[in-house]
Amino acid sequence: MLKGKVHSAHSSSSLVDSMSKTSLNSKTNEVIDTDDIDENDESGQNILLSIISQLKPGCDLSKITLPTFILEKKSMLERITNQLQFPEIVLDANLEKDELQRFVKIVKWYLAGWHIAPKAVKKPLNPVLGEHFTCYWDLPNKQQAFYIAEQTCHHPPESAYFYMIPESGIRVDGVVIPKSRFLGNSSAAIMAGVTVLRLLNIKGADGKPEKYTLTQPNIYARGILFGKMRMEVGDHMIIKGPTYEVDVEFKTKGFISGTYDAIEGTIKDKKGKDYYQISGKWNDIMYIKDLRDKHAKKTVLFDTHKNKPLKPKVRPIEEQGEYESRRLWKKVTDALSVRDHEVATEEKFKIEDYQRQLAKKRIEDGVEFHPKLFREAKPGDDVDHYIYKHIPEGDDHEAQIKSILEIAPILPGQEFTEKFGIPAFKKHEIQEKSLSQLSLQSSKR
Repeated sequence: MLKGKVHSAHSSSSLVDSMSKTSLNSKTNEVIDTDDIDENDESGQNILLSIISQLKPGCDLSKITLPTFILEKKSMLERITNQLQFPEIVLDANLEKDELQRFVKIVKWYLAGWHIAPKAVKKPLNPVLGEHFTCYWDLPNKQQAFYIAEQTCHHPPESAYFYMIPESGIRVDGVVIPKSRFLGNSSAAIMAGVTVLRLLNIKGADGKPEKYTLTQPNIYARGILFGKMRMEVGDHMIIKGPTYEVDVEFKTKGFISGTYDAIEGTIKDKKGKDYYQISGKWNDIMYIKDLRDKHAKKTVLFDTHKNKPLKPKVRPIEEQGEYESRRLWKKVTDALSVRDHEVATEEKFKIEDYQRQLAKKRIEDGVEFHPKLFREAKPGDDVDHYIYKHIPEGDDHEAQIKSILEIAPILPGQEFTEKFGIPAFKKHEIQEKSLSQLSLQSSKR
């Protein structure tokens, strides 16, 4: 099997991770995760108020420069991987023979990652156009998972991503399109886009891999003008499979009654028959109850306190390209780690101002931006952008891994090739032509 050959670099990567996410309390020598520090002090509130006073309810926040103290130390391209940090659940679902129980496990997998977030009110960095992020996981079953993401559009912002565990035939394609809105005492990130999960080794009646489509709930920052700031996840998350579906409602707390962080949903078949009820809290314990048995009691579906996420591994900073997320934002995230918001603001402005200059030059030159890793989807496809490269089907896992690693450097020691800079649509056209010729030659034999 093709595996990562340069694992000695992991210690260097881990050091970079810890430096970028934590700082040291000089008084106690305690390592602190600054994402968990509530920085909404009086001066911070005044900064927000000065910005918000210029806004009207319903306006788009994507063009507003927010103070850096509410920024998370990772790009949205990396933030998406939070949903992929419980691979053992989707691996278990992939081995499940019963379709209904397989669907239940996929629901569990998708619900499992929502609690992975800073305790303080933070939003991920907005990726710049053409920014990309890659990472991988060494899985408990000795296999590897690979992830590639790219910012394919800036207005509106769109992050396209690809994830695959080749040796288990698990593939995920998706796009995240956050639309920010100011609502008065709250701001909302309306999470448009969809995730598509395919279990390549399980074929449906049509002979195609079993497919699941998954949407995201929305994210709210409450208490911007008055009260204590806190994050809420709200609205609906819909998961649809070949036979079953579920609409999970993330309930937001009412002004007078209700509780924070509750979820509720019912797993049904396409004819409307109820099978299971989902309840609990998305950041605490989630429960499931069999509705076909009137004596059934709810049981634990997922306990966020007893399950530890498997964080992705990333190549060392010195091996990364200038548009890779961690290298691109390093000066900003380093400053955020020590709560130096003056430097963070200055470095963030430099990055964003350079992007404005590039955009202006493209307009002047009549040049259109094209992603390097993702191609536009065909009409009727589930998502807007797919990874450009064709990944071989079947059981040739070495060929699959080889194809993935040819898209962009993922493992430590990999280097960029000359092909990397070619627009994705051109690389896709070249590959499609090559595959067509091979198919023609094969048919003549």
